[in-house]
Amino acid sequence: MNYVQLFQAIQDYSENTEPLFVANIPRFVQEAEDRIYNSVQIPSLRKNVTGTLTVSNPYLSAPDDYLSTYSIAVFSTDYSTPYTYLLNKDVNFIRECYPTPTSTGTPKYYGLFGSQYTNINEMSFILGPTPDANYQVELHYFYYPVSIVQGQISSFGAPTGGTLYTNGNYQDVSLTGGNGTGATATITVSGGTITSVVLNDGGSFYIVGDILSANTTDIGGTGSGFSIAVTAANNPNGVSWLGDNYNPVLLYGAMREAVLFMKGEADMVAYYEKMYQEAVAQLKRLGDGLERNDAYRKGQTALPYKQL
Repeated sequence: MNYVQLFQAIQDYSENTEPLFVANIPRFVQEAEDRIYNSVQIPSLRKNVTGTLTVSNPYLSAPDDYLSTYSIAVFSTDYSTPYTYLLNKDVNFIRECYPTPTSTGTPKYYGLFGSQYTNINEMSFILGPTPDANYQVELHYFYYPVSIVQGQISSFGAPTGGTLYTNGNYQDVSLTGGNGTGATATITVSGGTITSVVLNDGGSFYIVGDILSANTTDIGGTGSGFSIAVTAANNPNGVSWLGDNYNPVLLYGAMREAVLFMKGEADMVAYYEKMYQEAVAQLKRLGDGLERNDAYRKGQTALPYKQL
């Protein structure tokens, strides 16, 4: 099931094509994805990256899409230091064992240290002992894959600012034009021209090259000539691992959110929750059972399962 098929199925199952409902379908889908991704460890949630530790620096920045760790290993480029898998410890354990940066060696432990100084929304690690060389590091981690929602705007080009707009900062302005719908942005007007466009909601079904604008009534009531080009849109084909391999959990999860949005009867909410939980149980048999049957690391979730 791709996003176009899922989008249509949600309308068909709910028998609702009201514009506000349709505009919120991407939100229903993404809320369902968030529930699923926090319930089952499936293959599309894993990513592997490598980097380099800096000698005498006990800190390591996590990737921007990092959520949690499967494993961290360090090794030397010539493999004179073999793969050493680090053990997760509290920061206070590492501080107590290695109180000064001069306590150097091959790292044995790591802890989540908190936000990065340059990006408060992303995490960093502290290592112990402090690296005594520029080791290579391999991080295997959990992240959210790109949503199945097709054509969500992820970046713009520089705006053509137009003229005679009313100065101000305008929140959640609906963007018009292009192939998609639902995109909103915060727009700043200075000196009668639009100087900044910050994306709030990427909408869906946009394509790279779409030229967008906004209704004058939403940005002060005067002015003309504003436009901005879409330079990147996520998932142009509207596919995902869930859609390709086990779409019932995605459909029923989204339908639960849709019924809640429509203020549906309690029995309908309960029905879709039941169908969702049954689908999650089947998915867990795969992700947390079959695929973990021969897992080396016992710390991973590995549920018992029955052969069918």
